[in-house]
Amino acid sequence: MKEPDPLPLITPLNEGAVAVTFGHSINKEIYRKVTWLRDFLLENPFPGQDSVVPAYATLTVFFDPQHAVLRQSRGQEWPTGIVVNFLRQALKTMPADEKTPEITPLIDIPVCYNGPDLSEVAAQLQITTQEVVRLHTGNTYSVFMIGFLPGFPYMGPLPEALQLPRRATPRLRVAAGSVAIAGAQTGIYPLQSPGGWHIIGHTDITLFNPTARPPSLLQPGMQVRFIAT
Repeated sequence: MKEPDPLPLITPLNEGAVAVTFGHSINKEIYRKVTWLRDFLLENPFPGQDSVVPAYATLTVFFDPQHAVLRQSRGQEWPTGIVVNFLRQALKTMPADEKTPEITPLIDIPVCYNGPDLSEVAAQLQITTQEVVRLHTGNTYSVFMIGFLPGFPYMGPLPEALQLPRRATPRLRVAAGSVAIAGAQTGIYPLQSPGGWHIIGHTDITLFNPTARPPSLLQPGMQVRFIAT
């Protein structure tokens, strides 16, 4: 009989934040666990809960240690310990991997594959530019987290055949809408900025609008497909 997976590592970060670590790789199965706990906490918040922030394999839980319910319990246990115990109990109700929900919804992103690094990427990988496009469009990517820039989606996992280290020399200016790859990740620059990823294409879709709610088009937990135009 297969032994059950050990519970994730729960680590206090400070008096108002706890990190729950499910693994150490870019992996959809690990990320499903992250999103399961995120959704559980959003539906069943504990007293003083503030925000929950997902990453590739970690969920960071922020809370107010001065919340009345948590403060009243200090005679027996510090607020951080109370939150850790709550998370431990929540994790015991997590379904088996095969029963965790699929990551949704699915969004198609049109891309013109004319990036300045496309030929160099193909040469380094010893494949054609057409094969780079085929591989990049032939996969469905999970949005693991938003960061670096407002609305910048870290997505993956990238097919192994497309994986390269970051550029040795980052660019000072990367155009908004640039579609890029690095390591096991792919992403889209929502704004002009410096950047060290390999740019293989461009999309006209607006990823960040400060007046929209939410301002970021893509959110952790969504799935993305790239469509060559």
